[in-house]
Amino acid sequence: MNQLTSIFKLLSDETRLRMMVLLFQEELCVCELSGILEVPQPRVSKNLAKLRDLNLVEDERKEKFVFYKLKEENQLLMETLKGISEKLDHYPQLVQDRKRLAYKEEILNKCCIICD
Repeated sequence: MNQLTSIFKLLSDETRLRMMVLLFQEELCVCELSGILEVPQPRVSKNLAKLRDLNLVEDERKEKFVFYKLKEENQLLMETLKGISEKLDHYPQLVQDRKRLAYKEEILNKCCIICD
C-alpha cells in the first residue's frame, strides 16, 4: 500500500506528472525536460532526484549530459502512464508538451551554447 500512495503522491504534482509522461515516451536530459516544460532547470533536477530516490528513474551519462529514463519494473506506474498516454488528447498541457518534445534537439543545442 505504501508504494501505491507514494506513486500517486508523485503524480499529484503537475511538474512531476508532466515529466513522467515525457519520460514514458523517451529518455531525456535535464536541459530537454526544462525546455519542454518551460520550468527552471533546478526545479527539474530536484524533481528528478525525488524520482531517482524512489527508484522510479535511472540516469546515464552521455558526454556532458545526464539522461533520465523510467525504470520499467514498476508495473503500476507504467500502466498508469500508459493509460494517460493513450488518452493524451484529453489533457491540453500534455499535448503541448508532446508537441514541444519534437523540438528537443533544438532545446539541447541551446543548452550546449549556454554550457560552453
